[in-house]
Parts: sequence; C-alpha cells; structure tokens
Amino acid sequence: MVMTKIQEKTQLAPFDVPNTVFRAVVLAMSRVITFWLTTHLLVSLYSLSRHDDLLGGMWAVVATIFVFRHSYAESVGAAVSRLSATFVSFVLCFVYLLIFPFHFWGMARLIAIGAIASPMLARADDMMTTSITTAVVMVVATISPHDAWREPILRLVDTALGASLGVGTAWISTFGRHAVSGTAS
Repeated sequence: MVMTKIQEKTQLAPFDVPNTVFRAVVLAMSRVITFWLTTHLLVSLYSLSRHDDLLGGMWAVVATIFVFRHSYAESVGAAVSRLSATFVSFVLCFVYLLIFPFHFWGMARLIAIGAIASPMLARADDMMTTSITTAVVMVVATISPHDAWREPILRLVDTALGASLGVGTAWISTFGRHAVSGTAS
C-alpha cells in the first residue's frame, strides 16, 4: 500500500501502555498537588472567600493541564504562552476593574483590546488564551463584585503556580518516561 506524506505524518504511534499509564498517573497526581497547594497553602497568604479559593484551585489546575505536553521543551513553551496571555489579560482587567465595575460591553472591549495587543506584542498565538482569560476574570468579577480588582491579581498568581507545576510535572514525566521505557535522552 502506498501512503501519501500526509497519511504518514498522521499515522498514530504504537500505543505504549507503560509510558501512557505513567504519564496519566503523573498528570493526575500533579493536579491533586496543584489543587491542594492552591486551596490550602496559597490561601493562607490571602483569601477573599472559600468560593474564590476553590476557583483559584481550579484555575491553577487548568494552567497545569494547559502546560503539560509531550516533551519538556513543549511544556516550557506552553508555560510561556499561558503566562504571557494571562499577563496581558491581567493588565487589561486590573486597570478596568480599578476604575469600573463589570459590564458586558466593558468585557467585550477588553477582549477586543487583548486580541489586538497579543499580536502587537509578537504573541499572536496567545490571542485566544488572552480572550478566554479575560472573559473568565471579568465574569468572576461580576460574581464577586466587592474588590473585583483583586481577581486579576489572584488569577495571575494561580496561573503562575499552575504553570510552574506543569513544567515541573513535564520534567518529571520526561525523566520518568525514559526510566520506564529504558531509554536515555
């Protein structure tokens, strides 16, 4: 059978059960650790409410999942992307919420500004993540309108923790995957 170049590139690698199980366990355990660190240790430094603490735990877990990739280098790149997008969103939402309360038109404006700012900062691939982050931060700000300007700060911290743990998890996974398969890198 003759395969085209596209078919060759889309062929799935053989399913490697030991490595897949190892990565799945590392993925699951790192999320448990991320959630616990965020909802128990990080909140000892600052907490708005138990609901916000849980949101922060979820936010950090999402950042960890976003960053966890097949290689350490891919994970570092994803962490830079996630942090960059979150930082742009942080600046936009923080400034807005210092001055104004949540309004859906304000959120729409911030999403548009973020979609313009990302490519201008040579981070065009971060545009969607910036937009999603902005939407979530702004909606959370309307759920907890008292001192809503704190939400972007907290989500930036949660993202930094989650992304850092995601990179660490990728390093452990890469090292462990080679130990499981008996290969060296």
